Amino acid sequence: MNGIDERFLTRNGHAARRLSALLINRPTEGEAARLPRVRDLAAELGVGNGTVQAALQLLEESGAIETVARGHLGTFLVRADRAVLWRLAGLGTVLAAMPLPYSRRYEGLATGLRAAFEEAGAPFAITFMRGAAARVAALLDGKVDLAVLSRFAADQLMEQHPVDLIADLGPATYVGAHGLLLRHGVQLDTEGLRVAVDHTSEDQRALAERAFGDRRDVTWLESSYMQLYDLFTHDRADATVWNLDEVQGQLGGEVDVLPLGDEITRDLSLRNSSAALIARSEGSEALAAVSGSLDLKAVTSLQDEVLRGERMPSY
Repeated sequence: MNGIDERFLTRNGHAARRLSALLINRPTEGEAARLPRVRDLAAELGVGNGTVQAALQLLEESGAIETVARGHLGTFLVRADRAVLWRLAGLGTVLAAMPLPYSRRYEGLATGLRAAFEEAGAPFAITFMRGAAARVAALLDGKVDLAVLSRFAADQLMEQHPVDLIADLGPATYVGAHGLLLRHGVQLDTEGLRVAVDHTSEDQRALAERAFGDRRDVTWLESSYMQLYDLFTHDRADATVWNLDEVQGQLGGEVDVLPLGDEITRDLSLRNSSAALIARSEGSEALAAVSGSLDLKAVTSLQDEVLRGERMPSY
């Protein structure tokens, strides 16, 4: 179907379009494929039984769904074209805010998310923003439907804002690991150590403060990861804590990488490395319509393929 044909501009057609949003998440196998009774659907949509029956027939004629009546067991949904249902429901595009794709891990995550949403029949787009706080602000303002950040940052922000956790994708889906970066020729116990910190990043700020917060002699330098190469190359910073995914490619010739202390690793590493998906507590209609159909295992599987070089990033 290209656009909405005239049948969907009628009273029955309007009901069919509203019904489309209810059917997007319905399974097509097993007991769960049984549709609610016509009178229950009519009550939910605020229309008559006849209108619901006409709406279902219209969806079948358009190729959006296929149902089968099984006597006293009821009517079952046996096929659903989620892309057609999505378009008829007028739900638009699901927009996600993600970190800048500076690492192959982030590119793999973006590739997996896009594939999972499109497989579920939802048009999907990504906007890239530096800093978890900026992504959450866009979410709260209704500019995006979904924000991607670390589980650690998600936990912090859920305490402060009306946002909910949609999914935790597990360890090493957000970053592989963090490490302590020290400029060549500088000792960790150097007096007046200049430490780069990015306050737009909940993860980096927390890790840097945990690693250096008990030292009163350090000088804190506000920066972003995009400035790290220049800061270390031009002797403007001595140390920081950062994501190691791309350190060797970007800073390998400028810094030594030291492990974080065991206490920091135990407390923060798993939550810092796990990718979390969050949404507004009141939800978005588009996200609610597709969330039950998302294959999150496919997200991490495709991310792994990108990391292994078996798949080109596509987002």
